[in-house]
Amino acid sequence: MSIVSIILAVLYIVGCGILITMILMQKKRASGLAAGIAGMGGSQTYWDKNKGRSLEGSLEKFSKIGGALFFIITVATWFIK
Repeated sequence: MSIVSIILAVLYIVGCGILITMILMQKKRASGLAAGIAGMGGSQTYWDKNKGRSLEGSLEKFSKIGGALFFIITVATWFIK
């Protein structure tokens, strides 16, 4: 094993732990496909408008970034082996 593959493996394991923790910290919500069809998904409350400034919005944003980095590390590991 080369040094690069070892570093990627460590980043992969640490990234998995961080990504799992961020996803589990998010608040569960009932809105989804069914709520969008029912017309309840388009509410514009104060909390919906300022979601990006809250902890929940930050966790959602960092989860998306973490998922993208997880994918990139997975592909990089595949190419190196």
